[in-house]
Amino acid sequence: MPLIERITPRSTTLGEGMQVSRALPTRERRMIGAWCFLDHLGPVEFAPGGGMHVGAHPHTALQTFTWLIEGEVLHRDSLGSEQVIRPGQVNLMTAGHGIAHTEDSLPDARRLHAAQLWIALPAAMADCPPAFEHHPTLPCWQEGACTLTLLAGRHGQHHAPARVHSPLMAMDIFSDAEARLNLPLDPAFEYGILPLTGSLRIGDAQFDGETFACFAPGGTALSLTLAPGTRLLLIGGEPFETPVHMAWNFVGHSREAIAAAQHDWEAGSPRFGVVPGSTRRLAAPPLPWIRE
Repeated sequence: MPLIERITPRSTTLGEGMQVSRALPTRERRMIGAWCFLDHLGPVEFAPGGGMHVGAHPHTALQTFTWLIEGEVLHRDSLGSEQVIRPGQVNLMTAGHGIAHTEDSLPDARRLHAAQLWIALPAAMADCPPAFEHHPTLPCWQEGACTLTLLAGRHGQHHAPARVHSPLMAMDIFSDAEARLNLPLDPAFEYGILPLTGSLRIGDAQFDGETFACFAPGGTALSLTLAPGTRLLLIGGEPFETPVHMAWNFVGHSREAIAAAQHDWEAGSPRFGVVPGSTRRLAAPPLPWIRE
């Protein structure tokens, strides 16, 4: 059993005052493989006429990865993509040189529960053309009482359809009854486990949604015991080639690249395009390393 690093996700705000739990990045850990951002949203109940509405905003040098557990969200982007994502499906948006998008609950939305992740692109792909993929079906199988869904990468004989550019994986594991699972690991990967509902034991250590469990490379298996109704998100990957810089919605391999992207967004550059139908454009905050 590999040594476990316990990290407490921090509470932050998404969009219009919606509270989320942020597991990556934190002071203790910036990345798991190429995964550089992990927000756990909800479950949240909306009042009639409410919902999540995130105005047009930019991204660079990353892939956004949306995993929906409850609810429905409409994605629109500056490539002209328009796609409703539903539970059990994956949206993957590759920002590359630059893209803008919006996220909106559907008009009759009453509930939302999701994980939002970013994958940092390697330096060679950081300026690639933007792209969007929607995957309505994913590899899904049973191991005892557990249902395993592969969201990205490979696990054993299973291969998820999303196109990624680094050695990595992501998996949703759910059980409605108490269940034990012996999960093989790739010893070249570091891993993180975040309970989305319920609780579990990793070996003899207890974890719930208030803790993000992280593991260094070298492990070959994990022994998990899931309480009834537990759903967890497992992410992993080879340690990233070099740490990336992050500011607001930008990822970059240098501060200069992020500063240039922010300048282009504020100047209304065609670099990020226009999201059809969008009437609200988010303003970028000051770069954190620049003091007034």
